[in-house]
Amino acid sequence: MRTKSLRKNKINIITLGCSKNVYDSEVLMGQLLANKISVDHESEKEDANIVVVNTCGFIDNAKEESINAILEQAQRKESGEIDRLYVTGCLSERYKSDLEKDIPDVDQYFGTTDLPKLLKVLDADYKHELLGERLTTTPNHYAYLKISEGCDRPCSFCAIPLMRGKHRSTPIEQLVKEAEYLTKNGIKELILIAQDLTFYGLDIYKKRRLADLLTQLSKVEGVEWIRLHYAFPTGFPEDVLDVIRTNNKICNYIDIPLQHINDDLLKSMKRGASREKIDALIESFRVKVPGIAIRTTLIVGYPGETNERFQELIQWVQDTKFDRLGVFTYSHEENTLAYNLEDDVPDKIKKARAEEIMDLQTHISWELNQDKIGRVFKVLFDRKEGNYFIGRTEFDSPDVDNEVLVRAEDTYIRIGDFANVKIEKVDHFDLYGVVVD
Repeated sequence: MRTKSLRKNKINIITLGCSKNVYDSEVLMGQLLANKISVDHESEKEDANIVVVNTCGFIDNAKEESINAILEQAQRKESGEIDRLYVTGCLSERYKSDLEKDIPDVDQYFGTTDLPKLLKVLDADYKHELLGERLTTTPNHYAYLKISEGCDRPCSFCAIPLMRGKHRSTPIEQLVKEAEYLTKNGIKELILIAQDLTFYGLDIYKKRRLADLLTQLSKVEGVEWIRLHYAFPTGFPEDVLDVIRTNNKICNYIDIPLQHINDDLLKSMKRGASREKIDALIESFRVKVPGIAIRTTLIVGYPGETNERFQELIQWVQDTKFDRLGVFTYSHEENTLAYNLEDDVPDKIKKARAEEIMDLQTHISWELNQDKIGRVFKVLFDRKEGNYFIGRTEFDSPDVDNEVLVRAEDTYIRIGDFANVKIEKVDHFDLYGVVVD
């Protein structure tokens, strides 16, 4: 029979899912640190006696990964390696009662808005004065900045509103203070995240204020790049494009999940858009901000996606030539509107369609990269790996986009610094170059 450890409490945070979960874990860690509680993020030392698993509940694969992480830590608790185990985040918000029944070894489950309650059981006080002060887990030169929480969009396939609630914007002045704190600690790139960036401000200012927010953030000393993630196409505030074009601190980059292009499926998905409107928006991006890199995400295998409708999507991807693209296979999520539809595309076909689109995008990326040979780009260097320093241009986000590789034997580059790099050769997703003056 195991006995409770007598060692001083140390907490390890394990984060699953998207950048918004990373941000939430960073806030939790900042609060714990302010309470003088020892905390680490995904430590390999296994020296913590308390573990908090921050879960994702977005789609089946993410849920399975979160459950496996909980079970692994529950086993460690059972064997006496840790004393206490807590679970928070989206999966816990959505399936709390089921999890309590199925995995009772967890000491307590918390939802996405239960930070003060979680801190209490961790013997910490919630400190309201910690405006933007968090313990970042990203490299020291870039950080995520969550500008709003929740979502008011009615997308039929999405369970995020069930887990994150209604849209709630963070006031501009609060975000500016958070940005100031980050830059004082060496952050050069802010990556703006939300369930829907383009809805920003409607709830507290009664109008869209994303363009104003970008302008104010760009004035923060130390900010060199600001990047936009997760914009929604319907009702896109086009004054944002003017800011991107005229403000050199705003990256010529936008992440705008479009999901599909067939009108019938877009209507069933309740996206509030049509092929005509989407094509017009993309054209507007490219005309108003020449050279902008557009990243999108698609869903394949949604109910009713016949082979004909899929071929329409394939041809559209070929014709549109997105700079960056990712694909999800449709996940039949309970309590969503699409759950009432028949999940009529077999998993095998979903996966084959996803692979077909990514094969096409790989070819498109290779073609687009050919035009970069001989050009010089400003590059922010993220890490050294093997014989290369590895960085990104303003057209690339961490972890998901192209990377620039410079041979370490040719030059020394300090991680977190910018350098001008001339591209000498390319492949499908990587650019190889040399530093130039």
